[in-house]
Amino acid sequence: MRLLLTSAGIKNTSIHDALVDLLGKPIAESSPLCIPTAAYGHPLKPGVAWGFISGQEPRTPMCELGWKSLGVLELTALPSIDEEQWVPLVQGTDVLLVGGGDALYLSHWMRESGLGDLLPSLRETVYVGLSAGSMVMTPRIGEDFVFWRPPTGGDETLGIVDFSIFPHVDHPDLPENTMAAAESWAGGLSGPAYAIDDETAIKVTDGAVDVVSEGHWRLFTP
Repeated sequence: MRLLLTSAGIKNTSIHDALVDLLGKPIAESSPLCIPTAAYGHPLKPGVAWGFISGQEPRTPMCELGWKSLGVLELTALPSIDEEQWVPLVQGTDVLLVGGGDALYLSHWMRESGLGDLLPSLRETVYVGLSAGSMVMTPRIGEDFVFWRPPTGGDETLGIVDFSIFPHVDHPDLPENTMAAAESWAGGLSGPAYAIDDETAIKVTDGAVDVVSEGHWRLFTP
């Protein structure tokens, strides 16, 4: 699986070009499924899931890029549906666009739905995460980002990549998200961790990690 893990979506030309490179074809010829599930687990404003799906979130561009077609995959519904109804749909899609919200809530429903087990087999699919949608692919999110608590407790997520992510560094609406705070957060983790601002993304291709940025970021190592 090819990954583009963003803080705030396709914010600039460099991240856009990285997405097209991963797709191997123009956006206008690609068809994604968008996953809004993370929004329900976070104390965000009402309508965030709708805004993400409909492309009405200009601060976090994902669904409004001019895709050939766009579908919705709601993870909380999947346990009530036969796998034959949704697994082939996921296997045949070009891109998964995974929105922001609460990373642990998203991780819980990735597992409960069965999508988490399916992800490693999607060799030709591009996964594009936004904030929590990126953090869910990491081993841990750190206590600073724990809001919704899973039944099992802890801060563990899917662990598909071997590094953690602190998004939205130095965001004007998040004064607590300083680089110093990110450094302190990373000190509580046991593995490598990236702090990235909204102009930065992490591209993962066959295990190779590249940072794509028109902003600023840091890598913290234990």
